[in-house]
Amino acid sequence: MISCFLLPRQYRFLASASITGAWRLPTRPTSRTTSTSTTRQCFRWALPRCQNQIKSKKRKPSSTPVKAELPQLVFFHCKLNAVSFCRSFISLLGLFALSECRSLGTQSQPNVVLVLTDDQGYGDVRSHGNKLIDTPIHDRIAAEGVRFDRFFVSPVCAPTRASLLTGRYHIRTGVHGVTRGHEIMRADEVTIAELLKGAGYATGAFGKWHNGSQYPHHPNGQGFDEFLGFCAGHWNNYFDTSLDRNGTMVKSDGFIIDTLTDAAIEFIELNHKRPFFCYIPYNTPHTPWQVPERYWRKYQAKGIDDPAIACAYAMCENIDDNMGRVLAKLEELKIADDTIFIYLSDNGPNTDRYNAGMKGRKGSAHEGGGRVPFFVRYPRRISPGKVIKPIAAHIDLLPTLMEYCGVRNYKTKPLDGRSLVPLIESKPSAWPSRTLFTVWGATRLQDGRRAVRTDRWRAVNEKRGWELYDMLNDPLQKQNLAQAKPDVLARFSAAYGEWFSDAASAGFNPIPIHVGHPARHEVVLEGHYAYLHPTQGKRADAKLHGISYHGRSGWANDWVDNWASTKAHPYWHLNIVRSGDYQVVLKYACAEADTGSLLRVEVGGESLEVEVDNPFLPVTIHSPDRIARKEAQERSWGSLHAGTVRLAKGKTQLRVRALEIPGAEALELKAVHLIRQH
Repeated sequence: MISCFLLPRQYRFLASASITGAWRLPTRPTSRTTSTSTTRQCFRWALPRCQNQIKSKKRKPSSTPVKAELPQLVFFHCKLNAVSFCRSFISLLGLFALSECRSLGTQSQPNVVLVLTDDQGYGDVRSHGNKLIDTPIHDRIAAEGVRFDRFFVSPVCAPTRASLLTGRYHIRTGVHGVTRGHEIMRADEVTIAELLKGAGYATGAFGKWHNGSQYPHHPNGQGFDEFLGFCAGHWNNYFDTSLDRNGTMVKSDGFIIDTLTDAAIEFIELNHKRPFFCYIPYNTPHTPWQVPERYWRKYQAKGIDDPAIACAYAMCENIDDNMGRVLAKLEELKIADDTIFIYLSDNGPNTDRYNAGMKGRKGSAHEGGGRVPFFVRYPRRISPGKVIKPIAAHIDLLPTLMEYCGVRNYKTKPLDGRSLVPLIESKPSAWPSRTLFTVWGATRLQDGRRAVRTDRWRAVNEKRGWELYDMLNDPLQKQNLAQAKPDVLARFSAAYGEWFSDAASAGFNPIPIHVGHPARHEVVLEGHYAYLHPTQGKRADAKLHGISYHGRSGWANDWVDNWASTKAHPYWHLNIVRSGDYQVVLKYACAEADTGSLLRVEVGGESLEVEVDNPFLPVTIHSPDRIARKEAQERSWGSLHAGTVRLAKGKTQLRVRALEIPGAEALELKAVHLIRQH
């Protein structure tokens, strides 16, 4: 017996292992207390949990520097033979040395903080010429690092996120839309988080995911140890809402951006003695138009005519304050110089507001739909105040970060992006001319909004034929040169055709939702993931087809309603990855006069019939909107237990049919829950 073994605090989890030559990590702790004294003793992936509520706390960064914390030592007893002891002791000394080297600021792997905002345009930053908005932290990051003048993303959110995380054009990854499952990224794509995690980084994501809700498409299945946020395209309420904490819904307190920042800061505090990747995809200024009162009052007082623009600017300033909190924490921990801090947005602005005079906004293939702010601050390697003119894009982040983080010989699917390090570090000879491609809303070559961009030219087709602009001499796209330069345009349209055929070669078949994955015992088939039969797109078509989505075209958080025909039904594509018994629960609403409908759930060759014999009148949850919303309101839902089915492994579909509809409609269907039985 060898006793009184000394270890630094961060390795005390090894005390639970009976050392026999191989280390075994204990299971994650079940405690979810938010006590600071407790969370400081958690494992590096055990971000402070919440059993019922996430408290927004410590929102103002301290001005008092924190003293360097000496490693706390613990004693434990191990049973091991002499050889195992020597090996283990040497290994632990190595881990201890690496930890202490990092605390002295000599680590070779920088931290990464990646801030992605939602619908914040190029013009929503003061240093880009907008005198109505105050963004001192944005401006500071740009001034203290490098600013890319012509940086491009996709015209909408989910495609940008997929490209940013994988270094590949989004249609290669399976993402070709923003809802109904078109936003799901294939599970075998390799993300920045997976690569950095494999290189020893702690990984956390705090905000809007929008590349799949169910495991393994969920952030926890794509390389992130920690996740707090939501996976849908937007969220209904930004105050006192519910958020996804590693697959479990928990209540939050306060404004959502403040809460997400709290969680990101906690993650940084817990992991600052090792390299970490902290991804913060804020969900504003995307609608609904909700923002804390003090920001709203400030921009109302500026006399801005359009309240949506005033609210957007207010939301952007709130983002700025929260970015400042993150930066202050890095400085307090004395790791700011060794942290790559990146800021960008996911597409152009979501209203017609100042955008530096560019043509187009969110959803457009023109310059204003995809040119966004992109700032990189990394004092250890990047000189301040540099502006980079050559074009770059979201697909470049993965190879850039791998180079800066010293991750070599990494394996991914073929990349479309290239490392920006030669541009950043002034090695222009290593930077060739390039062509960037844009597509939105297309599953066929001739469809959708599409563009080709070089340093000089932009060729655009927004369903009205190809246009051509000289972006060096006509950056605001005033003169269409399609007739004057037919050869140039023909070259670009042909290049787009070749690119699309290659990038879309994997096809656009629906990506099935995994059911029965060991990491998740319950799967939620949300209404906006449903396909409708007969196929229809908009609520106005419901009278023709006997079924529709509530709200607009099946956007996030919508549900199935206007279900008046027994010939109509919703269905979901599934992949049963583990055979077994599954309980089926429908989340529904039904008026008293519409009770009595008989439903049949069909899945994997099995079926269940259930009658809607009890009404459920939904209660609309208060939403503090500054401006009337276009999105569906958040509501309460009843539970209808249909029974249990035995499912075999394999791909299938789940259909909910209405066999009898005695009232005006069968019911309103929010979701179907499949719960694996043990």
